[in-house]
Amino acid sequence: MAGEYLESGDARGTFLGHPKGLFVLFFAEMWERFSYYGMRALLIFYLVQHWMFSDSEAGVIYGAYTALVYITPVVGGYLADKYLGQRKAVAFGALLLTFGHFLMAFEGDGLGQADPAINIFWLALAFIIVGSGFLKANISVIVGQLYTRTDIRRDPAYTIFYMGINLGAALGAIIAGWLGQTYGWSYGFGVAGLGMLLGLVVFVWGKPLLVGRGEANDPKLLESKVGGIKFEWLLYLLSFATVGLVWILIQYQALVGSLLGIAGAILVIYVLYTAVAKLAPEDRDRIFAAMFLIFGSILFWALFEQAGSSLNLFTDRSVDRNILGIEVPASVFQSINAIYIVLLAPVFALLWTMLGRRGLEPSAPAKFGLGLIQLGAGFLVLVAGALAAGTGNLTPVLFIFLIYLLHTTGELCLSPVGLSAMNRLAPSHMASLIMGTWFFASATGNFAAGLIASAVGAEGAGPDRVLEVYSTVGWVAVGVGVAVIVISPLIKKLMHLDTLADDNVGDDLEGQAEFGDPQSAGIHPTTKP
Repeated sequence: MAGEYLESGDARGTFLGHPKGLFVLFFAEMWERFSYYGMRALLIFYLVQHWMFSDSEAGVIYGAYTALVYITPVVGGYLADKYLGQRKAVAFGALLLTFGHFLMAFEGDGLGQADPAINIFWLALAFIIVGSGFLKANISVIVGQLYTRTDIRRDPAYTIFYMGINLGAALGAIIAGWLGQTYGWSYGFGVAGLGMLLGLVVFVWGKPLLVGRGEANDPKLLESKVGGIKFEWLLYLLSFATVGLVWILIQYQALVGSLLGIAGAILVIYVLYTAVAKLAPEDRDRIFAAMFLIFGSILFWALFEQAGSSLNLFTDRSVDRNILGIEVPASVFQSINAIYIVLLAPVFALLWTMLGRRGLEPSAPAKFGLGLIQLGAGFLVLVAGALAAGTGNLTPVLFIFLIYLLHTTGELCLSPVGLSAMNRLAPSHMASLIMGTWFFASATGNFAAGLIASAVGAEGAGPDRVLEVYSTVGWVAVGVGVAVIVISPLIKKLMHLDTLADDNVGDDLEGQAEFGDPQSAGIHPTTKP
């Protein structure tokens, strides 16, 4: 059974009390996050400084890219559940990601957008997007499959796995970011590709330690022939064709926005129709509450994801990055969020537990409001620091640490809480649909982030324009956050927490594992794209 775990008497044994397969997954995911966040830290600079896109154009491209990274796991997860199994899906995704990251190292002749090598760049992004879809959706599922649903080691396992995610994210931004901005793009992207290759090698090498977890439900179906081609290989070929489709989409970002708008409208209408027409009143109310949180998350991610685009450029151009006599590349500051997450997630877990025991823990909607307030406060603190420094002077680097601190604490109030709420509020037969809607909202927020970054970087805009926009969005976020807290008792009432049943606890745990919900580890961390 998928839920069984590796007994200590097995010849493969355990390490630190856990199946050795957990550490295979830990290092594979760590290296994948190393490559992804290392590349992401450099991407906006690569677009502006190498391919000569304007700040506005680069912001939209960046937003479309991160939005597609959030959408493709829905498809990758479906194909793994239905046909491939998680192990083969992860291995295939890692292969695509390795291709993509190494293709990023081809800079061309430095002629800007006139260089034909830009087509290789678009292809690299397409490989990374599709590869992320196969890997991101499925590797955390295998973690859950190493343990029974009631195994007390399950929660610590997700804690260990989550640490690998953030360790990789931090190291990738530091190492790849520093190499890319110090020695050249190919060095930064090349080391990101090397990291992904190491992740693939670890995963393939460690297959025996996974003890058959994550395999296809129907291996005979994969071996069957369709038009003379083995069905498994047909799926891989179709996925390569999808790379071609994404290659087009990433070049025409307006198409991504149109698809998000149309698909999002259809999805919301379908969810609301199902809630009204087919659910009992209490379940219907819970879906309404979930949709409220989902819409709130769009605003949060639209502002939070300025980190990799407009805020990254502001750090490069308008911040005094001299620390202890060393000029730190702006991309390296992309590691701060992951480091804060590692340090603060256990603190938040303890805080919620202590408040809960005293009956003082804020409701999920109230936590969303707190998250938005802290998000807005981060922007306002940065604006205050820049204004205090004076016109024409660089902003002290302290304020970059402060904005990331407030954004991280806001993230810890919203992201894991939202994941948990989706699992709690959705009826079992709608769990995947609601979780998919949550991630679709994240994609929408990321695309909106690109539009905001585009507005920040409008032609002729300078630091004053950045501060003007940051001040506006900061106050908007604080205002919306306060409004959410005010109406949170009403939203909490719609959740009907007093009548929630536990008859599908096992399903909920599997759902948390499927979507990489680290809150099942009891640490309230955030997810990372």
